[in-house]
Amino acid sequence: MIPETEKQQNLAVLIDADNTSPSIIDNLFAEIAKYGISSVKRIYGDWTSPYLKGWKEVLLSYAIHPIQQFHYTVGKNATDSAMIIDAMDLLYSNRFDGFCLVSSDSDFTRLATRIREGGVTVYGFGKKGTPNAFVSACDKFLYTEILGKEDEEEPGRPADEGPVTKKPLEPKLLRGDTKLATLLRNSVDAVADEDGWAALGNVGQHISNQSPSFDSRNYGFRKLSSLVKATGLFEVEARAVDNESGNKAIFIRHKQGKTRRGSKS
Repeated sequence: MIPETEKQQNLAVLIDADNTSPSIIDNLFAEIAKYGISSVKRIYGDWTSPYLKGWKEVLLSYAIHPIQQFHYTVGKNATDSAMIIDAMDLLYSNRFDGFCLVSSDSDFTRLATRIREGGVTVYGFGKKGTPNAFVSACDKFLYTEILGKEDEEEPGRPADEGPVTKKPLEPKLLRGDTKLATLLRNSVDAVADEDGWAALGNVGQHISNQSPSFDSRNYGFRKLSSLVKATGLFEVEARAVDNESGNKAIFIRHKQGKTRRGSKS
């Protein structure tokens, strides 16, 4: 009997062309593919403007439907209104499991909140200057800088794991990042067993629930496991979860002698 495949999320991808660079398009959709199927792909802007020429060259490649919105008044972003109206229409159709909002504009904060209130997941994509209000309103937020094209491949790195656009931070700098260290330690404490061991998958989920913008690639690491190991703050252990397949899961705990007060270990 062939096992039933896990149902993929049905996603609506809405892109604010005025606040997003076309240079990220390849890696953007590669990232979105991790979360589900892009059933709707729309991009909003004034396509009579020469500033969107770069976008025009990639729309056909990804079958993105351009939505024309004239800028009737200088200083007013009509694109936002068109995108918000479309998003609400799609939300009310009850056909989507998630929305990908690609913009760095804080005007979409209430939209993200409203979609989440409807029980639908929101993935945000924007520049590092994106206002924190919009970032926090999303379930998951990725900075587009980590989706940029790599100038060159680093040896020994699998090509199918996505780009890392900055060098990994040194262990000393990682440990000196109080916000990062506290986030990791608190998350381990929250999901650890009586012996202080925590499944890395559960740690990652707890981190995502607290900090939508967290991503190991922001620190130069492709995977959370690599980031955790680099900090030197935790013991790391790989355990077999299926003897037949040889699959393993990673567990971590605070290093002995450095267990934080109030933790389970």
